[in-house]
This record gives sequence, C-alpha cells and structure tokens, in this order.
Amino acid sequence: MPELKPMKIAVSGKGGVGKTTVAAALLLLMARQGRRVLAVDADPDANLATALGLDAAAQAVIVPIAKQAALIEERTGAKPSQSGQIFKLNPEVADIAGKFAVRHNGVDLLVLGAVPRGGGGCACAENVLIRSLVTDLVLYKNEALVMDMEAGIEHLGRATASGVDLMLLVVEPGQRSVDSARRILRLCRDINLKNVRLVANKVNGPKDREFLAGALPDAEFLAFIPYTDDLRTIDRNGLSVLDNAGPELQTIFNDLLTKISAVQ
Repeated sequence: MPELKPMKIAVSGKGGVGKTTVAAALLLLMARQGRRVLAVDADPDANLATALGLDAAAQAVIVPIAKQAALIEERTGAKPSQSGQIFKLNPEVADIAGKFAVRHNGVDLLVLGAVPRGGGGCACAENVLIRSLVTDLVLYKNEALVMDMEAGIEHLGRATASGVDLMLLVVEPGQRSVDSARRILRLCRDINLKNVRLVANKVNGPKDREFLAGALPDAEFLAFIPYTDDLRTIDRNGLSVLDNAGPELQTIFNDLLTKISAVQ
C-alpha cells in the first residue's frame, strides 16, 4: 500500500446505492493503517455511525452539530431556526471537530445533521455554521477526511471544492441511480471539481457492468462491488462494514483504497 497523503474525499450518490457502506469501509481501512482520519456524516439521513460499528447506546449520545443550539448561538450570535437576526457570517469553527467528534474503531466521527431550508435557500445561523465548519475541515485540517454526502454536493461550494482531492460517486445498475449520477457529475463540473471517480455497487454480473459502461461512457470506475448477502446482512444487523465483510469484499475495498491513493 503506497503512502497516502491526508486526502479529502467526498462520497456521494443517490440514496440507497451504498455510499455510506463505501465511505465507512475506506474510513476503517485508513484507521487500521494508523492514519488520523475524520469521518463527516453530511447526509441528513445519517447512517455512517452504524456502518462504522457504533451501537445504539453510543449513537444515542451523539447530538448533530445542526442541533447544538447553545453552540450555534455562541459561535454565530443568533438563535437557531429564527429569521430576522443579525449573526456572524464567519464564525469560529476550528475547535468544533476536536470537541464534538466521537471516536470509534480509530475513526473520529462528526455528524452535521439536517439544516431546514426555506424556499429560496436557508441563510440561517445553523447553515452558516455548518458551511463554515465544512470549509475548515476540507481546507485547513491536516488529516484524512471522508465526507458522506447527501444525494448531491449540497455542502460544497466553489471555494470548498478546491480542497477536495476526490469526489467518489457511488452508482448502482439502475436508471434512477444513473440519472442521479449524471446530475451530480454536472454539479461537480459547475464548481470545477475535476477529480471525480465512480464506484459501482450491487453489480450482478456482466450485464450490469455493460449497462453502467453504456450509461456513463465517460466515467472512470475504480471498483465494481458485487451484490452479496454479506452486505445485506451487515446492513440489516447494523454491523461494522469492514469487520464483517468476507474476503472478497475485503480485497475489493483494499484495492479501491490503493486506486484512490493514486488519484492526484
């Protein structure tokens, strides 16, 4: 395994395609190698804690940053979810990961949580804090970062995208997943995020590969993950992805990390 620099990786894709599984596997592999690694769950439907192996009791004490009312008011000068307030547009966020991340299996996990959006986009205090925090984590923290995104690139802007080393787009062999992937690829181009690679999940034979290759002919696939009972069992039982994957999946995830390390 070649030496990895502290890469910043964003993982996206349509809901249900397995992006959280892929993100968790990469995080756990990096941690096993003794790397400092930060997991950021930026999906409102937060499931990364489960994929990393945190049990229900450990997850119950996690309060997403978007729900930390006292923190939001302290840093922005405004109460959350209230309009018509004046607040700081550049709040201090450098210490938040150190104070609020939960450590498990060698991974520091930070859960962002959902921010309510108005019809024209939310400029609320929570949103300002979250965006400032993501910018700090991507641009200024000297550790590996894997961000489990929602089905898009909601938390990334043009400035932040400059610090992302790789967008890993997870897709399954289905039209809705492909349509979502095409939309995300367009958004990445819009913010000049150039290093985008794909991972195919739930692939059941050559026909699925042919479908994806034909539907996304300009995309570079780094891995093809088969449709297996292993992953279904892991997901159903809330188990740590890497600790419960069989030898075939272990090899696929290791090869994926090796390929990611070569993307510059």
